[in-house]
Amino acid sequence: MLSLSTQSNLLELSQYKYALQDVEEPNLYRDIFPYTDVPKIPFNFRRVPISMPEHIWITDTTFRDGQQSRAPYTPEQIVHLYKLLSKLGGDNGIIRQSEFFVYSKKDRDALYKCMELGLKFPEITTWIRSSKKDFELVKDIGIRETGILTSCSDYHIFKKLKMTRRQALDHYLGIVKDALEAGLHPRCHLEDLTRADFYGFVVPFVNELTELSEESGIPIKIRMCDTMGYGVPYSGVALPRSVPGIVYGLHHYASVPSEMLEWHGHNDFYKSVVNASAAWLYGASAVNCSLLGIGERTGNVPLEAMVIEYASFRGSFDGMHPEVITEIADYYKRDLGYKIPEMTPFVGDNFNVTRAGIHADGMIKDEEIYNIFDTGAILNRPASVAVSNTSGLAGIAFWINDRYSLTPETMISKNDELCVKIKEAIDDMYAEGRTTVISDDELEDMIERFAPGRFIKEI
Repeated sequence: MLSLSTQSNLLELSQYKYALQDVEEPNLYRDIFPYTDVPKIPFNFRRVPISMPEHIWITDTTFRDGQQSRAPYTPEQIVHLYKLLSKLGGDNGIIRQSEFFVYSKKDRDALYKCMELGLKFPEITTWIRSSKKDFELVKDIGIRETGILTSCSDYHIFKKLKMTRRQALDHYLGIVKDALEAGLHPRCHLEDLTRADFYGFVVPFVNELTELSEESGIPIKIRMCDTMGYGVPYSGVALPRSVPGIVYGLHHYASVPSEMLEWHGHNDFYKSVVNASAAWLYGASAVNCSLLGIGERTGNVPLEAMVIEYASFRGSFDGMHPEVITEIADYYKRDLGYKIPEMTPFVGDNFNVTRAGIHADGMIKDEEIYNIFDTGAILNRPASVAVSNTSGLAGIAFWINDRYSLTPETMISKNDELCVKIKEAIDDMYAEGRTTVISDDELEDMIERFAPGRFIKEI
């Protein structure tokens, strides 16, 4: 039967209704996931169209998945970070939701304190396992939406839950119905989706969720969980690893609208950011992230990365305040004692710092030559240099001009006698066996020794 699609505005054949395949033995895709070797990336050359939704946004899991790999935050720390998330996301709510644990008194205290702030964004949601005991924790807590763990690969269904596919599906539907009856909006977390039988279990399960949603009039979100980081963004990759194929398949064969699709990825194979971007490109409205990417094993999608990615796609921050990214990073380092790897994009100490003399020479002529964008204006992190034996005269000159906020009229050149003397002193240090960069205090001492009173640092 033909019908005019409201999405493509073309005549399309009616969607095939996939039925549950209740297999006796688990499908572990051993040809793709041999375990004794690295996973394989199979291609079937089936391409799906890019279909960026009209509206895209970011959701946060800092206080749920982000707490599974570090010391738990205190309620006070959660409140402070939650306020920073709200400030970063802006009045338009591009950072739309943040999910919380509810298992301990401390978790619930933090949740209630954040609710009391009365902030519109990010909306507070929760997360539970698919059990009636967990459901009792959230049904009267005062939130609108809760995530529900619905593991969908045979690795989980057969090996962990010790169920058949039919038993797992019926179990999940029972918890979802409980949530609907309580007036809650369920968000089903399709755990281990990138190892799941997509048309044998995932689509049939989501089709039943779609029917429940239509019957109840309550939207049911689908969180696509790349739990092990197996997702691949490339065009033409076969399921179950294809991010484009997963998003397209749920949208097209399970009738899930874009605003009900959310990507949650991990970084085991260095693909968390590009997979999240692919999810946006191929039809999911939401990508789920954590601050600094902190999360289970290799971490989640870094929220700050998707803030920048959003602006790259949309051409605007749409009311977000990216300079708050630096405020968040400073809070982690200063107040939480968290060591951010120095080379981490946007938040690491060295992300816009150059050590190479040839780079510093270019930055003296025009910062844009070696800085990714105006990091001073956008992130409140001006470009800088670290002085070592490779910085050369140009690096020393750049450091002095930056440190003392010299204007174009008063800036010194790399041929200034002061730069020459400092370089000679630095070369002597490294000749004697030094291996570390020269600290700011050491450089200031040298300047005072070689040119006393020449510069006054702005406070």
